[in-house]
Amino acid sequence: MPSIKLSEEDQKTCIDVARASILYGLKTGKPHLINTEEYSAALQQQLASFVTLYKNSQLRGCIGSLEAHQPLINDIAEHAYAAAFHDPRFPALLEDEFKQLSLEISVLNPPQAMSFVNEQDLLQQIRPGIDGLILQYDFNQGTFLPSVWQQLPDKKDFFNHLKVKAGLTTDWWNDNVSVSRYQTLSFEEKKR
Repeated sequence: MPSIKLSEEDQKTCIDVARASILYGLKTGKPHLINTEEYSAALQQQLASFVTLYKNSQLRGCIGSLEAHQPLINDIAEHAYAAAFHDPRFPALLEDEFKQLSLEISVLNPPQAMSFVNEQDLLQQIRPGIDGLILQYDFNQGTFLPSVWQQLPDKKDFFNHLKVKAGLTTDWWNDNVSVSRYQTLSFEEKKR
């Protein structure tokens, strides 16, 4: 699978657009609409992204999509706004919090379905620090970005927490579970 490449300039543009989208949301209560043609060809590619917000090094919002459905730059603007104002785990961002925010953007490769015979086989295939995972069973679904390995470096612990996120118990297993993996290009805002 080809890895995603974005120049440092494109990465900086992504961060700037994410910040501008949040600021626009604070001022107008609406998402910022992006004119795609104003951006580089790399940022016009159809790619999926997640935008994660931190305040004082604590999670303050994270919204994204697993499947590409629009140009990357539009996806980032949309998800930055949603992470600030529509993450159900947090109240809407207030203006006085804006200066305290730091941003991380993850651009996803398309997910690849994994084949395994049981949970142990699945765990042996998972690559800590590299793979993001999507777990699906009936109406239950959860995903962890590769960056979550920083908090949960043990494979079993990582997968158990993912099960809980998907609304299942840590001891749950069913042979019909579907698990896909993906990798990301992740970058953070450079401190000024």
